[in-house]
Amino acid sequence: MGFNTQFSTTYRWRQNSGVGLEHLHINSCENNIIIASVAIGEDAGQQFGVKYTIICASDWRVRSFKIENTQGQDLVLNSDGEGNWYSQDGSSRSGFSGAIDIDLCGTPFTSTLPIRRLDKHQKGYSQRFKVLYIPIDTFEPRLDRQQYSCLKPYSRYRYEPLARNFSTELEVDNNGVVLNYPEMFTQI
Repeated sequence: MGFNTQFSTTYRWRQNSGVGLEHLHINSCENNIIIASVAIGEDAGQQFGVKYTIICASDWRVRSFKIENTQGQDLVLNSDGEGNWYSQDGSSRSGFSGAIDIDLCGTPFTSTLPIRRLDKHQKGYSQRFKVLYIPIDTFEPRLDRQQYSCLKPYSRYRYEPLARNFSTELEVDNNGVVLNYPEMFTQI
């Protein structure tokens, strides 16, 4: 058993509080994974509308992403897949060293990235990740440390941001994509 490796499919989630919807398409092929999405919603009482694209290598390591909001603000960063980040002009973003994944506030999808990259999918196995956390309101990235634990292989995982007193259980499908993020997002 394991997650599907090559697939092309579309997902939609709704926010469980407030009004929000995300439409996302993934194309996973032999050489890379391309994720394209549009999301509207609310975060901490602020309404947002964004579109984003994430390009990953075939091992689900983020190589680049672009996010832009409806006001024209955007953020584009590139990575070598080893935790080194670069601005669009090629300048190094050394403050983000060690982060392989991104965590985009306002979407359940980005939890899929570390789940897909867990070293082991065995019940009870936990792994810590450095991620690049991007708030949906400012687009000002910062490093965050998170832990993912396998509760049921290829089906259910616990997510815990290490800087906050919070955890939740995430249900995933056979692609490793988060289906439901309790109290926040539900797949439709």
